[in-house]
Amino acid sequence: MILARALADPSSVLRLGHADWTALLCIAHAERLLPTLAHRVDGLAIPESAKAVLNNARLNAEAGRVRALWEIEMMRRALTPLEVPVVLLKGSAFLAAGLAAGQGRLVGDLDILVPRERLDEVEAVILEAGWEWLKVDAYDDHYYRTWMHELPPLIHRDRDAMIDIHHTILPLTARPKPDAAAMIADSVEIAPGLRMLCPEDMVIHAAAHLFADGDLSGGMRNLWDIRCLVEAYPLDGLEAQARMHGLLAETERALRLAGHIFSSRHSRVGGNPTPIVEIGSWIPAYAGMTGILKKLSLAYLLSHLCCFEAVTVFQTRPPRQCCFTKFAVKAKSACQHHRIANADISNGEAPADEPLPPISKCCLDAA
Repeated sequence: MILARALADPSSVLRLGHADWTALLCIAHAERLLPTLAHRVDGLAIPESAKAVLNNARLNAEAGRVRALWEIEMMRRALTPLEVPVVLLKGSAFLAAGLAAGQGRLVGDLDILVPRERLDEVEAVILEAGWEWLKVDAYDDHYYRTWMHELPPLIHRDRDAMIDIHHTILPLTARPKPDAAAMIADSVEIAPGLRMLCPEDMVIHAAAHLFADGDLSGGMRNLWDIRCLVEAYPLDGLEAQARMHGLLAETERALRLAGHIFSSRHSRVGGNPTPIVEIGSWIPAYAGMTGILKKLSLAYLLSHLCCFEAVTVFQTRPPRQCCFTKFAVKAKSACQHHRIANADISNGEAPADEPLPPISKCCLDAA
């Protein structure tokens, strides 16, 4: 929990020793949260060696932010003539809107959501504007168009930047069926020609990625996004929205886990409390381990602790009866005699985040 504690309570890093700093930086890097950590601890008296690493991460993230905003602008220019609603998703939306969740956010691809009935028009314009198919295999193309929630990924021939064009937020094979048309209708404008999901739907989208799509890769970052969103918005309509999209259970779990790890002010949906199952005594402890096993597994397991908790926190039985990831099973077996009596989670509320400036007006106004 060292990373969660540092993000939620930046002053906690003042008590870290050199070995703890090494673990913290490694875990933050693995979870793609190193620049976010740099913003959170900015101004604190930390070791110079750690400060150098964090300053470098902050500079890299800022350069990435500029590139991401430019790609957003290039996409906006290409699609504006269509007069189609274009909704930015995930990190791209956080950066463009200047949200706290965008502080230090590393953005890979540009993710957008457009109406499914306009997908052919959007595809044609994007191809004409210089993007090309990354996957040219006919089978892959058929698979994406038949079963997935997006077109096959495209990459720009000059800028080497990728764009994912979504028509909904979950694969068509997923059990939940979110109402993408309603999400677009409820979206809010953040700049001419650019929109983002409403706050409730942003939380639901992050929860869907955690528990309804994929293998929890990047789970800690999704949880941090949720923490930032629930601290920034009242989310009064979250329960109704989640129920409408068929993702109420996933949203409840995500809020409960984010509240548990980061001590967020929201750990429930609507007015119904969702108590957390105590898992402190279930987490394998590595304090008594020695040798290469400790060195290799400590950072890895802690960096993916959110995955472990995501499986166990909602169960009413010990984790030996749960379905773990392959590594968690092996790690638990290797250290079954070492356990933590109570999970160490942060206390109190984290300081408010300073939002990033909104997307550059000159960038948006440029023709």
